[in-house]
Amino acid sequence: MRFSYVTLFEGLIASYFEDSILKRAIAKELLSVEFFNPRDYTLNKHGKVDDYQASGGAGLVLFPQPLFDLLRSIKHASPEAYIIFPTPSGKLFTQNDAKRLAKKKHLVFVSGRYEGIDERVIETFADELFCIGDYVLTGGELPSLVMSDAISRNIKGVLGNEDSLSMESFESPLLEAPCFSKPPIYENKSVPSEFLKGNHAKITSLKNKMSESKTKYFRPDLFSRFNAKH
Repeated sequence: MRFSYVTLFEGLIASYFEDSILKRAIAKELLSVEFFNPRDYTLNKHGKVDDYQASGGAGLVLFPQPLFDLLRSIKHASPEAYIIFPTPSGKLFTQNDAKRLAKKKHLVFVSGRYEGIDERVIETFADELFCIGDYVLTGGELPSLVMSDAISRNIKGVLGNEDSLSMESFESPLLEAPCFSKPPIYENKSVPSEFLKGNHAKITSLKNKMSESKTKYFRPDLFSRFNAKH
């Protein structure tokens, strides 16, 4: 998988790949990461990439020319590049999207800043628009990282134990059951006794019940959909 990030602030993204699972994935050549700065493509003599809104109002907008030239350059060099814009107007990003996009060869994330990106850029180049939640951030870098992380985990070889993928939240209609580690008792709080007895059938049954309870409490919307099917 090749990740390309179009951003004015490379440092906000680059550091995330310097540790843990994604660092190892890059070392194993399962992932590659690269950055493109719109400032490197602007024809403005002062290096500007933003301007006032044509309609008036507060906030600056990233104007078309640098992004048009940059994204055309990417598509020319990599015709399979799939371009994603994080934006509050996009569809909600889900686990199914992460699994689907993990099958692509080259993903490009375009991070907006200030008041946003000139709509003509989005209309011309966007393959998909995604939102990670009903709130507003200062830029598209965090959503790009959130999506990259979720996608990366679904690329074969990135996780040490791929069986864990099938047991996580959002892989079924219910949230994942609570998990516990050693010691069996800590500050008078104990691991469920059934987990310690080695009876896998009973452990599975208990985990299913705990998943239902957890989903009902934390995500009643998911539980209602689950109930409607059962």
